[in-house]
Amino acid sequence: MPRTKPAAASLAALLPSWELSLDDRGLSARTQEVYKRTGKQFAAWLAAQGLAADVEAIDAPHIRSFLAAETARTSPVSAHQHYRNLRVLFRWLAREGERQAPDPMPRVDPPKVTTGVKPILADADLSRLLRGCEGQEFEARRDMAILRIMIDCGVRVSGIGGLQLADVDLPHKVLTVVLKGGDEHYAPVGRKAAAALDRYLRARARRPKAAESPWLWLGMAGRDVGHFGAAGIQDMIGRRGRAAGLGHLTPHWLRRGFAHSFLAAGGSDMDAARIAGWKSTVMVAHYAGELSAQRAREAHARLSPGDRI
Repeated sequence: MPRTKPAAASLAALLPSWELSLDDRGLSARTQEVYKRTGKQFAAWLAAQGLAADVEAIDAPHIRSFLAAETARTSPVSAHQHYRNLRVLFRWLAREGERQAPDPMPRVDPPKVTTGVKPILADADLSRLLRGCEGQEFEARRDMAILRIMIDCGVRVSGIGGLQLADVDLPHKVLTVVLKGGDEHYAPVGRKAAAALDRYLRARARRPKAAESPWLWLGMAGRDVGHFGAAGIQDMIGRRGRAAGLGHLTPHWLRRGFAHSFLAAGGSDMDAARIAGWKSTVMVAHYAGELSAQRAREAHARLSPGDRI
């Protein structure tokens, strides 16, 4: 009797294994959740359309239709994120031997995303934000130090939230930050950020049970006052932004502001990447590339060839 070809597994059945592989790569919980959401939404869309669910039957037209539906339902930016995540998923299926058919993703064009210029906080806005943290109270000193550091070096909020006391080298104005993926990075801070951090550390030393916590940032209330982490910092930035009349701010506002301000002051793309902990200048372009025309105009005002004649 001829041998029958074994049935291919369904995409939905393979998603738990893919999710385990994401965890094995050491990706952050937030990044894993973005990948998982794409897998689940794509599998649900296939089922809703009555399309074959096994991974061998999925082809480029199905993926194009899914991305078009997501573009209409949400936005081109969201659909583009799904496109990138599906590339990872189909590479994993091929690597694990779960799909023998050719990878369909090279035959799928990425959704077109039009970019607008994202605003940054002006120096006056940042000054207003910092003035809201002035004071001798512990919370004011803590929030001032965090904001000063993030304005100064553009490091991810997860890296700032994961700092421990041992990671602080105040004499050399350097913080040892753990980056996304686990690499260590030496982030420099300026004199004002270092002074704000010193004032916080003196206030921290007076907190009850401060010596029992290895974490740099301490909370005010809740189940774990021994660690004020990334989620708490994000909430604090939003709260301080609203109090300063700047609307709901996120850490990306501060990272984008760092990149633009550093480049506008004459810093190089590579130096900006090294300070913020980015592995290449791609992220510099992501955060500050849209404002390159503004920087060019400002540079021209300083360096105008015609003005020298």
